[in-house]
Amino acid sequence: MSYLDKVIERRDAVKAEMDAVLEAVAEENRTDLTAEETEKVDALVEESRSLDAKIEKLKTQADADAKAAEIRSAVAPVATPVGAARVISEPRTYTPEAEASFVKDAYNAQFKNDFAAQERLARHMREEKVENRAVATGNFDGLVVPQYLTDLAAPFARAGRPFLDAATNKHALPASGMTLNISRMTTGTTTAIQATENATVSNTDADDTLLTINVRTVAGQQDISRQAIERGTGIDSFILADLIRSWHTTLDNQCLNGAGTSGTVLGLDNSGGNAITYTSASPTVALLYPKLADAVQQIQTTAFQQPTHWIMHPRRLAYLLAAVDSQNRPLVVPNNYGPMNPIAAGAGAVSYGNSGYSLMGLPIITDANVVTNAGAGTNQDKIYCVAAPEMHLWEQAGSPFALNFDATSAGSLTIKSVVYGYAAFSAGRYPAAASIISGTGLVAPTF
Repeated sequence: MSYLDKVIERRDAVKAEMDAVLEAVAEENRTDLTAEETEKVDALVEESRSLDAKIEKLKTQADADAKAAEIRSAVAPVATPVGAARVISEPRTYTPEAEASFVKDAYNAQFKNDFAAQERLARHMREEKVENRAVATGNFDGLVVPQYLTDLAAPFARAGRPFLDAATNKHALPASGMTLNISRMTTGTTTAIQATENATVSNTDADDTLLTINVRTVAGQQDISRQAIERGTGIDSFILADLIRSWHTTLDNQCLNGAGTSGTVLGLDNSGGNAITYTSASPTVALLYPKLADAVQQIQTTAFQQPTHWIMHPRRLAYLLAAVDSQNRPLVVPNNYGPMNPIAAGAGAVSYGNSGYSLMGLPIITDANVVTNAGAGTNQDKIYCVAAPEMHLWEQAGSPFALNFDATSAGSLTIKSVVYGYAAFSAGRYPAAASIISGTGLVAPTF
């Protein structure tokens, strides 16, 4: 049974459940539904709408596949001798070395009804389904951006997403809905010593609060001339890659700094972590060090968890690296130099986001999305100490996976390229699993 058949079968089952409820009401000569029946019918109606939309998308894809199959059948296959075996290693449809351009094919398929381009796009989508076996086809609402373009998203020219890649607990975003709901126990049960036999034992009613996490849309667009798409070499991929780099950088920035209002993400900085103020008119690394220790212990004593990472701006790590003692010996040195009484030390090879240094045994992640304009003087940055298991990120599989083209100005031969994706973030299950150091002691350092 195909996936489409399974969806249709479930749609039929939903209809049968709904009919059964309504028939029961009719048999009892009632005109109103009970609260429980109303809730069930509403849920079934919502599910049926979602299934109808999914069936429509799957049928559209099936029609496209059938048309591509018809084109392929017109080409006579090469006969293989009976009993012969052939092992074929076929490259992916879209790679940096491939002659076909993903963006150009998407344009030609939509605006020129180019069957060859449609066939390549259909083959690419099938490759993605194989590559992402655990993901339902319903998650691919648009064209999935080839991985080689997505791989360009982080390291060059933009801040990227070091925080999200290194210090978050990652989940797949559910296929539908714009909110995620998590129950948080705010009042726990109690236990105590029983005073005497048969005496009343400790009893406290548990209570919880709903944590609602909003799914947010990150998107970008670019107007491109038809000439650039049709006659250019690599221009389309260059523009798409930059949109993707921007998408990842924006998401990382939001998950660190977002206010949670007006469509923004409720980021780590505004999630209620342990606030530690470092005030100093003449800041030094020696004065900062106790605040760092306080950040660690507050997570351990309030959330009862072990922090896993430091997140700081590259300039703050440089400030630590530049610090020297009274004998002008550096306070932060690589391990292989045999450090004596350092505050931090090298902790392995440097990689994207990972500075290669550790502080109090925790790796330091440098992220240029950490603000540098905080405080009254708009010149302060912040230092975060986090327990990674409590930094939760939900991304839709393949995001930013959709690429749309719209003729924005046919008279000017202009095409609009749009990249978008959905994500949600929360540090709110246990806000105290993060500590945030801020204050006048973190003004822009001088070197």
